[in-house]
This record gives sequence, structure tokens and C-alpha cells, in this order.
Amino acid sequence: MATITITRVAHSSVLIDFDGHQVLTDPWFSERFGYYHGEPYGITLEKLPRLAGVVVSHGHYDHYDMQAFQAYPDKQVPMAVKRGIAQDARKVGFTNVVEMDAWETTNFGPIKVTAAPGKHGVPEITYLLQVGEATVYFGGDTLLIPELKEIREHCQKIDVALLAINGLRIRPAFNRKVVMDANDAAELCRILQPRYAVPIHYTFKGGALMDSLFLKYAGKPEKLLQQFEQATASLSPTTSVQILAPGEPLTITV
Repeated sequence: MATITITRVAHSSVLIDFDGHQVLTDPWFSERFGYYHGEPYGITLEKLPRLAGVVVSHGHYDHYDMQAFQAYPDKQVPMAVKRGIAQDARKVGFTNVVEMDAWETTNFGPIKVTAAPGKHGVPEITYLLQVGEATVYFGGDTLLIPELKEIREHCQKIDVALLAINGLRIRPAFNRKVVMDANDAAELCRILQPRYAVPIHYTFKGGALMDSLFLKYAGKPEKLLQQFEQATASLSPTTSVQILAPGEPLTITV
């Protein structure tokens, strides 16, 4: 019997603990013009535990903040990143960085890391993290794409899915959608059938100027969360939606 503990840090940064082996997703520990978390950190960079590894879905600053993360002391921590972006981690001193594309694998000690398909405004991958029978799916900020159905061919049982829900669109690009919304995430739950689904990526703000001119969201956080709960209850009734405040842990037994 194993346990998984999920702790939301902020945005798409999540700490995943497999019985003491801890993985951080999409580190973002600073802010700048146009990029605001919209919520406090659940865990500060200084308070991070010793990590078994770090996974990065894509190269955007709010998912791959190496300027801030270079303060993390263990420069040999294993990192898995989308192919083509490793140089950003290496140039600030990280020495154990592997680039991945969909269906390539690596290991963080006992944790099997499998890259899965993803689609965003820039090249993206998502991840399956597995220790024995325990499996977590991290969806980064992917769109809902047909290739995500392939995940079921590689993994029959998912315990926890971490899914973006803000439905971000880019106004100057004819409102092009670049992130799943709540209904998309619920449909992905129907496809993947996770035991638990934890929404992520729903409080981000660009600030008054960026939000009025460049960024458009599917709704305010409270509305997005409500939509996700309702849609998942309808489409994937065996999936339990768990809304976590930053720093609030969810522990499950596998």
C-alpha cells in the first residue's frame, strides 16, 4: 500500500509526494509585469523539501522560471523538460536535465516519468508520474486534443489528474484558445477516468492592461471551479474533484 500527497504551490506548480519521493511541477516563484499568480504561494522556494525531481511542461516564464529557481540549492536535482528548452536550466547551473517528447521515459529514482502529448501556444508535453501502482497525471496547461486519448493505451489507471481550467485565449490572435477550460478538463476526466481531479491554473492574472488588451479567461476562479465540479460530476461521476487552497495537502492511499 502506498500514499500520494498532492500540495498545490500556486498556478501550475504542484508538489507531488510519493511516500517521501517528491516531484515539483512547472516551477514559478517570482512575478513580473503581465504575470501574476493571483494567489499566495502554498510553499515558498526557500521552504521546498529535497526534491526527487522537477518536471516542466513548456518554456513559458510562468511554468519554467529558472531565474528564480536557480536559488534551489541542489543543482543536481533531476529535471525533465520539453525538448529544446534545457539550456534555460543548464545556464543557471542545473546539471541533470533531460529533454523529452511524448512517450519518452526517464526516472527520478523510483519514479517513472513518461512524457505525454500536449498542445499550447508553444511546444508542450504533459506527464505521467508512476511509482508502482500509484500514478499521477500532470496536464501542464495543455488544450484538449485527440492525442490525449493515447494516455489510456499507456496507463489504465490514474489516481490523480492535475488539470488546467482557465480556458485562456489570446485576444490579438483572434481570441485563439491556448488552455483547456473547465468543460474541456471535465471531458478529459471522462477520457482518463482518474480517481481524483485537482484543478490548477485558474487564478493567473495579467494585470489590468494585459487582461484588457491581450488575455481573456473563461471566467473568474470561483465560476471556473464551480463549472469544473458540475461538468465532471456529469461526465465522469466516479472522479472526485478536490479543490485545494495553496499549501493544502490531499493524501490518498493506493
